[in-house]
Amino acid sequence: MVKIRLRRMGAKKAPYYRIIVADSRSPRDGRFIEELGIYDPMADGEKIKVDMERAKYWIANGAQPTDTVRGLLKKVEA
Repeated sequence: MVKIRLRRMGAKKAPYYRIIVADSRSPRDGRFIEELGIYDPMADGEKIKVDMERAKYWIANGAQPTDTVRGLLKKVEA
């Protein structure tokens, strides 16, 4: 099963995340299929940048976003 999820990056106590498409069996920070965007919760007012066209493509082809990513995608669309 393919998931759209967050991959943790950055330093200790200063995380930022990449929104990726990955096989559900691969580890959180392991191998992925495609990078869709970034999410920086530490930036002023949360920085979210997503390629919505590719996200919609993956969802149409059966990829399941995690709850957190689903919320981020809704924020970007609004």
